[in-house]
Amino acid sequence: MSATDIAWRTPRSVVLERWMYAAGAPVLAIAPNASPDGTVNGAILAAGAAATALAAKKLHDGAHGAGRTLIRLSPLVTALGVDVFALQTSGWGPDALLAAGWAALGVLLSPLSRTSRKGRTPVLTHVAVPQLAPAAEPELPADWGADDFTQGVRYLWERAGRPGRTVVAHVERHPGMPHDFTMMLRASEEGRPVTHLSEVDVAAAFGVEPEEVQILRTQRTAGRPSGPGWAEVRVTPDAAARPRQALTDAEWWDLKVGHAKGPVPNTKFVRKGRDTQRGFTYWIARTTDGGEPLWDTAAMCAVLGVKPEDNVVQFYDDGDQVMAQVWDVSPLSKVYPASRDLLTPGGDGRYVVGFLENGQPARGRVYTPRGAAHDMYIAPSGGGKTELIGAAAAAYANWGAIVMVAAEAPDGKTRMLAEHVARLGYGPLYMVRLLRMLIALMEIRGEMPWADGGYHDWSPDAVGCPYLPLKALLDEFLSAARHAIYGAEITDLGEQVTVKGRKYGIGLGVGAQSAEVQDGFTRLMAENIRENSIPVLLRTPPGRITEEFKALGFPKAKIPEPLPRTFTSLKATGRFDRIMNGEAEPPADPNTGGVGWIIEGNEAPRLRTLQVFAPGQSIDHLFPGLVAHLTDHEIRELDKRGLWGDWNAPDPDLIEPAAGTKTGGRGKRPRRTGTAGSAALAEAEALMKSVMD
Repeated sequence: MSATDIAWRTPRSVVLERWMYAAGAPVLAIAPNASPDGTVNGAILAAGAAATALAAKKLHDGAHGAGRTLIRLSPLVTALGVDVFALQTSGWGPDALLAAGWAALGVLLSPLSRTSRKGRTPVLTHVAVPQLAPAAEPELPADWGADDFTQGVRYLWERAGRPGRTVVAHVERHPGMPHDFTMMLRASEEGRPVTHLSEVDVAAAFGVEPEEVQILRTQRTAGRPSGPGWAEVRVTPDAAARPRQALTDAEWWDLKVGHAKGPVPNTKFVRKGRDTQRGFTYWIARTTDGGEPLWDTAAMCAVLGVKPEDNVVQFYDDGDQVMAQVWDVSPLSKVYPASRDLLTPGGDGRYVVGFLENGQPARGRVYTPRGAAHDMYIAPSGGGKTELIGAAAAAYANWGAIVMVAAEAPDGKTRMLAEHVARLGYGPLYMVRLLRMLIALMEIRGEMPWADGGYHDWSPDAVGCPYLPLKALLDEFLSAARHAIYGAEITDLGEQVTVKGRKYGIGLGVGAQSAEVQDGFTRLMAENIRENSIPVLLRTPPGRITEEFKALGFPKAKIPEPLPRTFTSLKATGRFDRIMNGEAEPPADPNTGGVGWIIEGNEAPRLRTLQVFAPGQSIDHLFPGLVAHLTDHEIRELDKRGLWGDWNAPDPDLIEPAAGTKTGGRGKRPRRTGTAGSAALAEAEALMKSVMD
């Protein structure tokens, strides 16, 4: 069709709009001058104000099509401006000129009609209308050379419009399944990736449910292409329709767990097993691409029909393999009685303090490659610190070490240790005397010759050592560190023992409610305990987990989630019957005492500690028959220094002198200004000052 065959005409809407501007200009000029308060002028102002408000709202919202709306509202908005200008001026001249300009601009632009159509309408003259041939039905190429099943799959795919702009390259039927198959798809355009392909599209093409479709990444094998331009699709309506009990373990894994969007995506089943004695079932699978396995514990719980709160499903990886472990009862909900066998260190110095959530033993240690080990037990009141201190006392006693225990206040559990340890006492004064003795003992041991006549640092495999290793266990250390008189000295001496004690076979075990520096530990003390111990945190409140783990130098990315409210399986308890019968609810049993985390390296698995102090039972069976003590030489040297007497005796420096007795310039010792962890606070303040400077 040539250009001479087209005659252009002005659309009727444009003509009408231009006449509207021509007729509106006189009204716009006369109304504000003749009758500013009249109905006509009021209508102009109202319409302009409404258009202005709508335009402002569109600009504020940034909605789609806001520009087009602003253009269509421009005649009313500009008319409002002309009217307001006319109200502020005197005379007709400027108002008439401005109204005429408004009309001319509207005639030229025609914003209403031009924004309502795409272009001018051409008038065709003498144009022959082509006759369209009827659309031919798509035909399958005759040279595909495929079997009937493959050609049927390709026909259904073509009929669906090639979902994802792909073509079927290969189809493989599943043995024993008349309708199940796997097909390889490639992008219809060479060099383009397969995009926008979903399970819903595939399901619609073949008349199956979306849950019966899996879209997988292709794996490179000999003679098989891979990459983003290809996709592997599995359609398995027959496998999904089979009863669950009829599925093999491998089929169940592929169908429910190992598919691309399953709880353990892109994995192949390896084997399944059952440990009846320990009470768990496990599945082992391998990733299809040899990469690191991923898993979703909550999704796996949904597949197995259990609740995540039951804490019975655990995952572990080993290279490209993953193991799903499903317990009959969560290991964290069990009670593990302590035994002497568990609390006797082996050749590597390790002993069992509890059991992890995967059933493995959680182990402490009595020494490290650098010397004697320290211990740190962090828990709120009633969280299980004393149980751990009792376990450590038994382990060190079974190892043959000297054990001394000091607590801030007496309690029934620690009293049971009296017959099995070298010394036991209570109160800040007793604790500071024990620490003073340890400082002096390090000096004494440093001067004791070994069997070869030399002087050496203590090590677990050393021969000819003249003294036994010693473990000092301090319960409620931070409470003692807050004592007005002895608190600062307890903190200072405790730091010295953690720094130097390992070289003399002296380890310090600390039980406290917090590991943070400002709560009583100096930074140096916390770092030394952390480096030479395996800390255990029990029942840490959710709001303090981050701070406590950061205080122990734990990586932020690996700080664990808070403990659940209970580790008891959430099953029906007969509550409905109690409500209907008006009966009281039984007391809540959180079942989280002794549950927490054990920290070794950069991992913090959950554990439940051993029960040492069982109600109504003795602890004699956990300890050896003999109690280890210091050597006679050590006791004589300590006695010379006045550090071996009765540690429960009153402090002579605090006894009021009798009336008329000369004090020799000493009298009652003034109260120290140091309070709870004053050394730690001073260190923290100095650090903050250096940062601010």
